[in-house]
Amino acid sequence: MGLLALALGGFGIGLTEFVIAGLLPQVSDDLNVSTAAAGWLISGYALTVAVGAMAVTATTAVLPQKPVLVALLALFVAGNLLSALAPTYGVMLLGRVVAALCHGSFFGIGSLVARRLVPPERASRAVATMFAGLTVANVLGVPFGALVGERWGWRATFWSITAIGVVALVAVAGLVPGWAGVRGRGGETGVRGGGAGSRDSGAGSRGGRTDLRTQARAFRSTQVWLTLTATALGYGGMFGAFSYLAYTFTRVAGFSSTDVAWLLVVYGSGLVVGNIAGGRGADHNRDATLLVSLAGLATTLAVFGVLAGSRPASVVLVFLLGVFGFATVPGMITRVTDAAGGTPLAASANVSASNVGNAAGAWAGGAVISAGFGYAAPLFVGAGIVAVGLGVMGVAARGAVGARGRVVEAQGARKYRSVEAQGARKCRGVETRRP
Repeated sequence: MGLLALALGGFGIGLTEFVIAGLLPQVSDDLNVSTAAAGWLISGYALTVAVGAMAVTATTAVLPQKPVLVALLALFVAGNLLSALAPTYGVMLLGRVVAALCHGSFFGIGSLVARRLVPPERASRAVATMFAGLTVANVLGVPFGALVGERWGWRATFWSITAIGVVALVAVAGLVPGWAGVRGRGGETGVRGGGAGSRDSGAGSRGGRTDLRTQARAFRSTQVWLTLTATALGYGGMFGAFSYLAYTFTRVAGFSSTDVAWLLVVYGSGLVVGNIAGGRGADHNRDATLLVSLAGLATTLAVFGVLAGSRPASVVLVFLLGVFGFATVPGMITRVTDAAGGTPLAASANVSASNVGNAAGAWAGGAVISAGFGYAAPLFVGAGIVAVGLGVMGVAARGAVGARGRVVEAQGARKYRSVEAQGARKCRGVETRRP
């Protein structure tokens, strides 16, 4: 039940992120601002997530993690309530920023808490369960916002999300056990499936609290930086293409503008499938799952670019884009936290890296369109970015194998020296007993 409570929180946060896209015309008209200004309700949210994930997690590093999750959901409720009541554009933007402050930290800290609720061999699946709320919100967010907004006005949408936030807050407070906020319980970290890291000893942790200096030391790990880089490149390639899919569908494939909504639902369904499959695969062999997912994503983007003019191919490929794109999420989060010894700051850094990738990918996709390469060009750019990410992940996986080999070799050497010492002591004992 604790995992379902975390998933409900993820669902509410996901709705807040995605729902605004279908409401921008209503919001801009009601608050009397331009479309470009209204667009900052999306961009401002994403930038706040990228910066806030690290800042909020660092600020709360010395606090127990379950109360922090409850407080983050309270912040989420406050932000959406502010948006629902906003009399001006400035207040509306402030509400979006306040709500966004909880986004990265909730998923970062929540992913660690989720892992403690299950046996170690199900860690990635636990993370996938929490992120299931986000993927479902991706499928339902825009249609939900458009439907409620059309019938009762855009403010009703934010009132609905506020109510969902209150339910999620109560669920997390009541259903997530207190011991899940204690670092080191339930086999939080460990090396599986090619990941790099070590069993968490709970160093620097007391009652779910970890000092900031201890968390910052985790970023000395090369594996942490390689994983964060692969995350940013994987997300950047996917969202660099996704940001302009509406244009690809309508200007290249020939779909009508009304078709875009159900095509995005197909994409969102792929996210749900990819999240589940990626979690299961990562628990079996994490690095292999990540390499296959990134290779599949790069291939899908490249083939999509070639076949963008075909309607049937577009439907299949946008589904695969969602599958391969989100199959990396559970494995990347467990990988970076294992490499960092289970520190919440590293988990939140993964969310920040993905948002940085989103922003950079969207910029690159827009740049090639502005340069006159056409509306299918972002798909090829995305394929290239993901291919670089695949290379980085390959380097990380190879380094992890080498690290595991050195650990096994060191353990063998210690065992050999121990046996040798025991033998020497035994021989000395026999010699002293000799007449």
